[in-house]
Amino acid sequence: MRKTIIVITAAVVLGGCGTNINPQKYNSISPSFDPYHFFNGPVKAWGIVQNRSGDLVQRFTVDIKGSIDIDNILVLDETFHYEVGEGVTHRVWKISAKNETDMLQGRADDILGLAQGQLYGNAMRWQYSMDLPVDDTSYQVAFDDWIWSFNDNTIVNRSYIKKFGITMAEVTIFMQKLPTAY
Repeated sequence: MRKTIIVITAAVVLGGCGTNINPQKYNSISPSFDPYHFFNGPVKAWGIVQNRSGDLVQRFTVDIKGSIDIDNILVLDETFHYEVGEGVTHRVWKISAKNETDMLQGRADDILGLAQGQLYGNAMRWQYSMDLPVDDTSYQVAFDDWIWSFNDNTIVNRSYIKKFGITMAEVTIFMQKLPTAY
């Protein structure tokens, strides 16, 4: 009996550690998010990372040069600059639409396997795994990113970094599409 109570308590506690966003809510909300439109050109991003306690562990900006290649692959060349903390300094995403649907898939050198995305009106869910360097070691974690469109030039990205299904850190990034001549 005691083991049963412990297992039930652990399941309830762990179940409360995740996010439960209903993507269908965003299907009818405008403006629709189109990553090919938003990221085709220069984008500036500002972000923070908070640990499980809510403490700020990273503050950074990102310069993103987006383009669409001849094979309709969206290429995001990202350069990171840190004011607080350390992290990856450069990443190149290659993202493609999957079978003319609202599904996307992508790769980057520091991402494990294939990233998967789904569009929902003004939102997009983007999921992937990576070996995340922390101090002198690294941890295999899962990223559960949610992106919402404010307008044609502004989005917010909320990422939940999970290990064993438990959110270990959260990332908040605001992105703004810049004029092409920037």
